[in-house]
Amino acid sequence: KKIQMKQTIRNLINNNDDESIAITSSDGSKIKYSDLKKHVFDISGQLSKKGILNSDRAAIVLPNGPEMATTFLAIASYMSAAPLNPSYKLSEYEFYLKDLMPKIVIVEKDSINPVVKAAKKLGIEVCEIKKIDGAPTGIFNLYDKSSSFQLSKETDEALVLHTSGTTSRPKVVPLTNKNIYCSAINISNTLELNSEDHCYNIMPLFHIHGLIAILCSSIFSGASVYASDGFNALKFLDTAKKEKISWYSGVPTMHQGILMRAKRNIKLAENLSLRFIRSSSASLPPAIFEELRDVFKTTVIEAYGMTEASHQMTSNPMPPQIQKAGFVGKPAGPEVCIMDIKGNILDNGNEGEVCIRGDNVTVGYENNDEANKSSFINGWFRTGDQGFFDNDGYLKISGRLKEIINRGGEKVSPLEIDNLLMEHEAIEQVVTFGVKDKLLGEVIGAAIVLKSNKKCSEIDIRNYARNHLADFKVPKYICFLEEIPKGATGKLQRIGLAEKLGLE
Repeated sequence: KKIQMKQTIRNLINNNDDESIAITSSDGSKIKYSDLKKHVFDISGQLSKKGILNSDRAAIVLPNGPEMATTFLAIASYMSAAPLNPSYKLSEYEFYLKDLMPKIVIVEKDSINPVVKAAKKLGIEVCEIKKIDGAPTGIFNLYDKSSSFQLSKETDEALVLHTSGTTSRPKVVPLTNKNIYCSAINISNTLELNSEDHCYNIMPLFHIHGLIAILCSSIFSGASVYASDGFNALKFLDTAKKEKISWYSGVPTMHQGILMRAKRNIKLAENLSLRFIRSSSASLPPAIFEELRDVFKTTVIEAYGMTEASHQMTSNPMPPQIQKAGFVGKPAGPEVCIMDIKGNILDNGNEGEVCIRGDNVTVGYENNDEANKSSFINGWFRTGDQGFFDNDGYLKISGRLKEIINRGGEKVSPLEIDNLLMEHEAIEQVVTFGVKDKLLGEVIGAAIVLKSNKKCSEIDIRNYARNHLADFKVPKYICFLEEIPKGATGKLQRIGLAEKLGLE
């Protein structure tokens, strides 16, 4: 009789072949699965000896790289990991630490990160990682002594993140071992990952995309990850070649940065022999989808994820099935439906709110009854995104309910305008956003980055928009920028942009 394996992060790791490589890094060191299994076991014993429980939280503030990857895996296998952006300021750390109340904060040796000051101020123990002589980078101790320990359960919290608070105070999203395990399986199955795959991680590991779509899905598949020290468009192609990667996943702004270099090194780009390129966390403009496919001569998979779903909800399928530009694919794990305001499920072709339910979805926000009341309906989680399924069952996101621009009663999807303006030959990047207006409530603004060798005026852009869009969709405000402001995870921030640019 086969024993049903528990759906825990520890079992994602323990199910793999000892001799296979799990993690590689820029200094050339390699972590085998046997090293990783021992690391997880040792760290659990050290935490237990310190009197730290499965139900406790540990904040992690480390730069991207192998140590960040193995710290997350070891902590989440025993207790709850709370990774935080290492570039936060003191006041932000104070906010997040007060909100999360972690037992310890894990940092580099001799760290000068402001989180150390914030932790001391709040009386939270700071724990520095201790490198081990001769061990590969990423294998370390936290404490000197060890004891036996309790295994965490499927229902125990393994990861806690805040939603990007573009509209309100950031909400705390607890995710369980089971949420993450199920999501890792969903992503692995969608991408048909196997032990031969080697992924180049360019995503920050304090964000759901990198942690689950790259790290956990690879670990579940017995595959390996090159744990880079962050995204560097200049080094990407050479490193990808050296590491013989089979895939990478990123946000559209990263793909654009990579494309700019790849177009100057077409041979190098083609010869990477990527099995596929994945995009998620923001909408991939069809123009970029097509360029990635043509320049790298590979499959481009756009997926749709969010923190509350332990990342992936829908994804374009692998060949021989079709990948549709401008669509985020088919349900890829959880059930997905389109609902009207009253909670009725709509047929394909009808636009409404995208709702999800499944084993990868959070049970609810922490200490936030109001958000939970408004976010769940008849057991479905409301994503806040507006969309519809086409007749083939592919999901199109038509906008963010909170981001939809309401211009005197005319609802405008900023995404639609982004995608159109991206077709303009002089435009490198664009973000459309709402600007407060006394008369109409909101009018349309567009922040634009031009290609380095192109010139273009506001009038040119407006005329181009007018030729392709209804008059009410033509931007009133056009700002040419060197760079569009981004959030911590590299996402272009639509909400609040008008204020940032001094338009309201």
